[in-house]
Amino acid sequence: MGYHTGHHAQGQAEVSVSEQKVAEGAVGPSSEHVHNHEQLHAYIGVSLVLGFVFMLLVDQIGSSHMHSSDDPEAARAASSKITTTLGLVVHAAADGVALGAAASTSQTSVQLIVFVAIMLHKAPAAFGLVSFLMHAGLERNRIRKHLLVFALAAPVLAMLTYLGLSQSSKEALSDVNATGVAMLFSAGTFLYVATVHVLPEVGGTGGHSHAVGGGGGKGLSKVEVLALVLGCLIPLVLSVGHQH
Repeated sequence: MGYHTGHHAQGQAEVSVSEQKVAEGAVGPSSEHVHNHEQLHAYIGVSLVLGFVFMLLVDQIGSSHMHSSDDPEAARAASSKITTTLGLVVHAAADGVALGAAASTSQTSVQLIVFVAIMLHKAPAAFGLVSFLMHAGLERNRIRKHLLVFALAAPVLAMLTYLGLSQSSKEALSDVNATGVAMLFSAGTFLYVATVHVLPEVGGTGGHSHAVGGGGGKGLSKVEVLALVLGCLIPLVLSVGHQH
């Protein structure tokens, strides 16, 4: 009698353990999927903000050299041209990295989507760059040089990315969705370039001064740049920390 009771209790314990494992197996993948989904959402904000902040810093470094000129008006105009070209070149370079990373994967659909997305907006971007530089009064010979650099940025970076990736690097980039991150970073740089030309109208400066550099040929101080960067990054850090 005691033997049958002990055997029955052991059987019930094994069934309970089995049910618990099944329940954990059912809940585990679901919770992991939710966590991965939240992580992907975090990548979107991080990539966009980092692209925006990167162009802000590049613009301010270039403006600090330009504004030391004796002719503030000419310095502002030159800085605006360089900022626009540089922003689009960085944007194209990030597109190239995304294209190279996509080409290194075995997912044909991703390769096609990235290629078509890049090709669809390259022609309008080139047209807009040339139109802006012509409107700004840049010589045609220099406009051709700006356009050549912009045109070469994406294919050169795409080839370098594709040839420079090892198999382990490809797997690591696939795990962190490097193609999407690169394109979001590219979008962040483009967002800054667009904002540079919107802010003068909002500020009522007539659109003749450098957007973030302000009027009178004077750029932002180091404290102001630091405040802008911290204002972008602090909410980012808080949101990432909140998700963890």
